[in-house]
Amino acid sequence: MDKPSDKPANPLPAPPAAEELPVQEAGTDILDRINSPKDLQQLSPAELAQLSRQLRGLIVRTVSRRGGHLASNLGVVELVLALHLAFDFTADRLLLDVGHQCYAHKIITGRRKQFEMLRQWNGLSGFPAPGESEYDLFSCGHAGTAISTALGMAWADQLAARNERKVVALVGDAAIVNGLSLEAINNIGLLKRQFLVVLNDNSMAIDPTQGSLARMLDRIRLTNTYSNMQRRTEVMLRRLPGGDGLSDALRHVKLGLRATMHGAHFFDALGLRYFGPVNGHDLPALVSILRRVSQLPHPVLLHVQTQKGRGCEYAVEDPCRFHSPSAHRLNGGVVEFTKPPRPTWTETFADVLLAAAKKEPRLVAITAAMPDGTGLVKFRQAFPRRYVDVGICESHAVAMAAGLAKAGLRPVVAIYSTFMQRAFDQCFHELAIQRLPVILCMDRSGLVGSDGAVHHGFTDLAFLRTLPGMTLMAPADGGELACALDLALTLEGPSAIRYPRDEVPELPGTLPPFQMGKAAQVRRGEDAAFLALGHMVENALEAAELLSRRDGLEAAVYSARFVKPLDEELVAELVGSGRCVLTVEDHAAAGGFGSAVLEACSRRGLDTRGVLVAGLPDRFIPHGSRAEQLTAAGLDAASLAQRTLRLAGRNASDIPTSSGGA
Repeated sequence: MDKPSDKPANPLPAPPAAEELPVQEAGTDILDRINSPKDLQQLSPAELAQLSRQLRGLIVRTVSRRGGHLASNLGVVELVLALHLAFDFTADRLLLDVGHQCYAHKIITGRRKQFEMLRQWNGLSGFPAPGESEYDLFSCGHAGTAISTALGMAWADQLAARNERKVVALVGDAAIVNGLSLEAINNIGLLKRQFLVVLNDNSMAIDPTQGSLARMLDRIRLTNTYSNMQRRTEVMLRRLPGGDGLSDALRHVKLGLRATMHGAHFFDALGLRYFGPVNGHDLPALVSILRRVSQLPHPVLLHVQTQKGRGCEYAVEDPCRFHSPSAHRLNGGVVEFTKPPRPTWTETFADVLLAAAKKEPRLVAITAAMPDGTGLVKFRQAFPRRYVDVGICESHAVAMAAGLAKAGLRPVVAIYSTFMQRAFDQCFHELAIQRLPVILCMDRSGLVGSDGAVHHGFTDLAFLRTLPGMTLMAPADGGELACALDLALTLEGPSAIRYPRDEVPELPGTLPPFQMGKAAQVRRGEDAAFLALGHMVENALEAAELLSRRDGLEAAVYSARFVKPLDEELVAELVGSGRCVLTVEDHAAAGGFGSAVLEACSRRGLDTRGVLVAGLPDRFIPHGSRAEQLTAAGLDAASLAQRTLRLAGRNASDIPTSSGGA
């Protein structure tokens, strides 16, 4: 077999006009004939091209109704088809990095009829899910994991002499720079067999990809010098006397050109033979080169160029906005979103941070590839020199923030709660031990809705609460969020502020000013008390109103505000009064706010038989709306009311509720 060519196969064309790639095609049924990847083998090239258009049409229509990852999935349609045409993933192994490029994969692997219920309660996950299909090997929603897990599976096969099983990791250009990806590549020398990393390069993660390696890929992507020189050299050598025997010389010239012109030697030096870049939308060429590199008995990286949002004009024009849009509709060519009646926590944080930065010139902001999702776009526009996007590198983001703080600045690190887990070591070593004033602002804390288990942020309190000197806050409304940030900027040690993916509640009355380690009363009541954390104050208030209206039981509601330092005086007062007390949190019951309350009671020798910890149960809550998830966890108002009545020894049978709960 000939070795794959190192030169680009059909360089990526300019972005097409929308009419060239229709997202719907009436009167055709090719998609209806595809129930497994084996059915792809029966299609002609023209039918495969038509199938690509139909897949894009189904993805666009479904995401417009259900929300989801749009631009990234539209960009990999041909690549996914080519992988399933070149490999048999009932025997071979396909590992998807992050997983937000899995929609076409799901549709052609027997889940087309369920795709309408994408990201809905009891519907398909928006990420790979082994419980759905044998074609999904891992539930994955965090970047950088695919090469490591693929390497593990390939090495296991090598040890068991199962080398006929091929292994493929599909990785994005943003995920390849993640520390875990580079650590895995550093271990690639373990393998003496086939192993393929497909680098899907669309020059973006959610925002444009950041960093030096991204710039190296830009140089590869944007220059034809290498491929032109390579072709001229081949022709010249063939014309020389004895040119047919100059294969070694040609090989050395090619290797020199690769190293000189576009940095492919970076991957070669790490043990991954580099091929590319190739056009990720030329399906026949993709299938051909994938079949050829699949036969090579050593690790290979195939660099594939794709266009994010391909086939959908508005997603091509604004791939950041349409990376993961909510449900929307087209009205006269204009995309319209339903605006929630109240501001979201992310929007409110954006305004609060901007106001704080205007008052505090030392404030700098850091994100890990998510300026839009964490609300830093306004800050970036207003203070570009005080903003940095480090790419999908959360550990580096926190360690870099420590350096900034050591040098006298006040860094704010805005990261989703679920991704802050990846930086725990830096929170421990670089922040807590050094007692540096870095502020961690954790969006998407608790239950996140339709992204499901891979994105829930229910462990942040448990791992951060263990760190000496850490201050942990959870605001109940927008005013408290501003107060929490203002307080954090005065501290001489690390702090964290958590808030969910939800609309900001409108609480009654005016809450008292923030005091370190002090809760605030939101509602009076003498029969019971809800000690609620952050956004859960709203649900506790609804539960208290329900108890008052239907059962004549008056429950006080407090915004705890602080998990650490805890308001132990209030805890002692409430528990010592004999009232039943419910702690309420959108966090795992194990190790969270309620655990902190019970520990305080233990230290003071208090009787805790009247205390109930209402938190997330010890299981993963599936994807759906946040309201459905909170109900399943027993944290909706009706469930909290019922649990209060039971704790108080009253009849709770007339209050409808879920069967969930911790």
